[in-house]
Amino acid sequence: MPRDKDLKRLVRTRMQKTGEAYTAARAQILSKPRRKTSPAPTPDYAELAGTSDGTIKQKTGCTWERWVKALDHHGAEKMSHRDIARLVNTTYKIDGWWSQTVTVGYERIKGLRAKGQRRDGSYEVNKSRTFGVPVATLYDAWAEPRLRGRWLDGESVKVRTATRPKSMRLGWSDGTIVVVGFIAKGASRSAVSLVHTKLQDKEAATRLKEYWSERLDALGEVLGD
Repeated sequence: MPRDKDLKRLVRTRMQKTGEAYTAARAQILSKPRRKTSPAPTPDYAELAGTSDGTIKQKTGCTWERWVKALDHHGAEKMSHRDIARLVNTTYKIDGWWSQTVTVGYERIKGLRAKGQRRDGSYEVNKSRTFGVPVATLYDAWAEPRLRGRWLDGESVKVRTATRPKSMRLGWSDGTIVVVGFIAKGASRSAVSLVHTKLQDKEAATRLKEYWSERLDALGEVLGD
C-alpha cells in the first residue's frame, strides 16, 4: 500500500483526470491490486562455489543447493572456516579434501570470501601439474637449490619444512608461503600441487597464477618432460 504522501499525490492526480471527489478517487486507487514483483533469480551456486553440481553430488551425495540449506540450518554463515569444516566432517561424514571443498564453496556462495581469497582477506593461488618422472625425481627438482634455481628463474626461497618425497613448505622473499605436495602416479609418473598463500590482493594472485604456469612449464623442460 502506498505511504500517506504518495497516496495523496495519486488521489489528487486521479481527481484532476476524472473529476471524482477525493473519497471516490481514493477508494478507486486502493481497490487496484498491487503490482506483483518478479521473484529474484536463483543464484548459480555451482558458479559461485567454483565446483560443478555434478561433481559435488558425486563426491558428497548432495548438490550445492542442499549443502547451503543444510549449513544454513546450523548457522554456518556465522561460523569460522575451521568450525564449518568440522561440522561438514563430523556431522555429514565428509572427509579430507571434500570437506574443505564444501566449506570453501559455501563461504563463496554466502559472500564470505571471493574465489582465491581466504576468510582473513588474503588471497592464494593453486596450481598443479603432472610430469613423466618418478616422484623422487620431481621432489628433488624442488629440494635441491641448484636444480630449483634453473627453473624457478633465480627466485630466492627458503625451505622451511620438508618430508621427502611427499611435501615441502617454502618461504618466499616477500613473506608469502608456498605449500607443495607430491603424489606418485606410478613408477615413472608423478604430480605436484602447490598453494601460494598470504597474498595481499587479487592483483598479486593474478600475477602469480601466470608466474606459476610459466615456472611449471620451465620445470617440465628441466625434467625433460
